[in-house]
Amino acid sequence: MELMEFFLHIDKHLNTIVSNYGAWAYLVLFLIVFCETGLVATPFLPGDWLLFVAGSLAAAGSLDPVLLLIIFNIAAVTGNAVNYFIGYSIGPRMLGRKSRFLKKEYLERTHQFYERYGGRTIIIARFIPIVRTFAPFMAGVGQMTPWRYTYYNILGSVSWVTIFVLGGYYFSTLPLIKNNLSIVVVFITLFSVAPIAVDLLKRRRELALSRKHASGRIAVEPDQNEG
Repeated sequence: MELMEFFLHIDKHLNTIVSNYGAWAYLVLFLIVFCETGLVATPFLPGDWLLFVAGSLAAAGSLDPVLLLIIFNIAAVTGNAVNYFIGYSIGPRMLGRKSRFLKKEYLERTHQFYERYGGRTIIIARFIPIVRTFAPFMAGVGQMTPWRYTYYNILGSVSWVTIFVLGGYYFSTLPLIKNNLSIVVVFITLFSVAPIAVDLLKRRRELALSRKHASGRIAVEPDQNEG
């Protein structure tokens, strides 16, 4: 409940951090974004709404918008790079271990997928919570070509940071948003996780249809044998 309260009222907490720690607040923001994108163990840290709220504080004069853009971009790019190289170094080691789940052909398929669709995956994943934490790691495990990954990592990171920080900077001054910033944070969260929910519902529906089709086929086969 305390964690949920922190996320829902992150604007107030972030404002308190800025008031109490001054320039050190930039380091706190850097570490949050870096860990959220660079460590697979911390996908729960705030991302989209943190950038938006930071942008709104910059509009109020509490933070420097240019410095925010620089710090967040460095954190996002380096965080993803670290996550990728962790996966890149672990991938070959997995090939030397016998496992029912981590087989060589699985890693080869992952590599082929990221070589073919990795660019758009890295960019799109940037805008989806949790997914953006695991996508770079899997790109590394799949041995996606480093220079290709670096290119799309920079492109996706800059787009993500710019959209949300400037979104908070320009739109938070509107009275409707300024007076209901907590609701906006919830909306951003729901909007961000919507693709995951849609994909899960789609997969669940496909699974249900496949099971229904399989059960119907099994029910028909005995009748055919009797005939």
